[in-house]
Amino acid sequence: MQRNIANLLIAGALLLIVTACFCRSDRDQQSTDGDEPELKPVESSPVTNRELQPPQLRQDAGDFIVLQSKESVSRYRAIEQHVQSNKMLEKAAEDLNRALILPHDIKLRARDCDESNAFYDSESRTVTLCYELMERFYKTFRNAGANDEKAKGRMFDATRFVFLHEIGHALIDAYKLPITGNEEDSADRLSSFVNLTELGDDGVRAVFAAADAFAIESKQRQPGKRQLADEHLLQEQRFYNSLCMIYGSDPVKHAKILDAGYLPKERAAKCKSEYQRTVQSWISLLEPWRKTVRR
Repeated sequence: MQRNIANLLIAGALLLIVTACFCRSDRDQQSTDGDEPELKPVESSPVTNRELQPPQLRQDAGDFIVLQSKESVSRYRAIEQHVQSNKMLEKAAEDLNRALILPHDIKLRARDCDESNAFYDSESRTVTLCYELMERFYKTFRNAGANDEKAKGRMFDATRFVFLHEIGHALIDAYKLPITGNEEDSADRLSSFVNLTELGDDGVRAVFAAADAFAIESKQRQPGKRQLADEHLLQEQRFYNSLCMIYGSDPVKHAKILDAGYLPKERAAKCKSEYQRTVQSWISLLEPWRKTVRR
């Protein structure tokens, strides 16, 4: 995508924040609460004026807004202070607002959730990053042998991947984007796209961190019926998809992924075209909503 669009989605250390996740979006909540919106046939849905308007005439009717937590939780104070002192969400919101037209406000917040999660809620139009998920990433990397400093760095890298994944859900909902495949996979690919095209080495580290977390977690338990039926791909699949995006972005620079046997040769042969299709798809989907004209 273009520099703007990632200015877009990140903000420097944009953070924050993960792999979706591991995470469950509000789609999990809707399915259990029985509150899913009624689906209407395509032919019965009228074309709105906004859909007919060229990008430059669309009204910017919203912003990304950061919600501040009113209560501090001592257990996560170190994580909370890092997020707040570095103004991670504020910087992300600023860059997103500079780059994108929104039809309504989208709220961003980081807080304790009593669950290890990150999610987008379509009713409140809020992206939530849970401190529990960040702590879970830290423990995952520590248990895999990383020292304290490295585990913290990888925690924030993986969190950045998840944050962009959830932003993907928010944009799909706000723009009513035509996603013809699995939305969770589409959100993963948006995160990979932004990280790999806009964030340089920081973005590459974010996708690698997420892939490692997927791989580590996949070894901790065998998938049962619930995991196989879930809308999220299996952790093993997300691991290989993430590596394929990295390898496809630059097969020469990332040749080790193939040489070391992390990615099967049969899949690696298709990764460059797979990556290019992902990039072009997201550029096309987001282009009408960019505030600046593409040169």
